[in-house]
Amino acid sequence: MVPVIKDADKKGIVQISQEMSELAKKARDGKLSPAEMSGAGFSISSLGGIGGRYFTPIINAPEVAILGVGKSTIEPVWDGKAFQPRLMLPLSLSWDHRLIDGAGAARFNVYLSQILGDFRRVLL
Repeated sequence: MVPVIKDADKKGIVQISQEMSELAKKARDGKLSPAEMSGAGFSISSLGGIGGRYFTPIINAPEVAILGVGKSTIEPVWDGKAFQPRLMLPLSLSWDHRLIDGAGAARFNVYLSQILGDFRRVLL
């Protein structure tokens, strides 16, 4: 069961969080309606909670893309002078090439990484 948050692009992070909590409870209780599981264009799948690191998420037709989120870890990253500990979050994006150009998908991944790298930007 995949609950759908409708018009997410028009909602703030607080509203999305509240709606997500309500839909998750309905899903756990087996009370999601068909309307609450249809109409998505993009999905997010997470295996991080069970320890999954990298995976290839499969697009759920008729959606056009899916983002896979793995388990975050602290890793050493070279900053030009020394290794610094950084929180790394593996992301895997699958998209339908008939609808989305690979360059556009790559730009989306870069943009998403920048936002997640400084989460304060989500609140703007």
